[in-house]
Amino acid sequence: MARKPGSNPQAMRNRAARTAAVMATPAGAAPAAPKKRTSPAQFFREVRAEARKITWTSRKETWITSVMVAIMVTVAALFFWGVDTALTVLLSLVLRLANAG
Repeated sequence: MARKPGSNPQAMRNRAARTAAVMATPAGAAPAAPKKRTSPAQFFREVRAEARKITWTSRKETWITSVMVAIMVTVAALFFWGVDTALTVLLSLVLRLANAG
């Protein structure tokens, strides 16, 4: 039977030692690097650069998506109307049987 890689005792000890070292250091012990402050002008340049990467859908894609949403809403509405009607009929039948007995 083949052994899993890293399942020998030495590898297990190494992993345990690394885990213990990480667990021993408190979360706040490592000094956080100070955040680099950017100027408002640099911020807006970066915003413009990111905004240029946006790809907008075409008018045709928007129309097709809107039609598909309308179709799915109609199908879902018909489904729930059918389930509601079936449950109403079933419940009224059960109530009629309960009142008859």
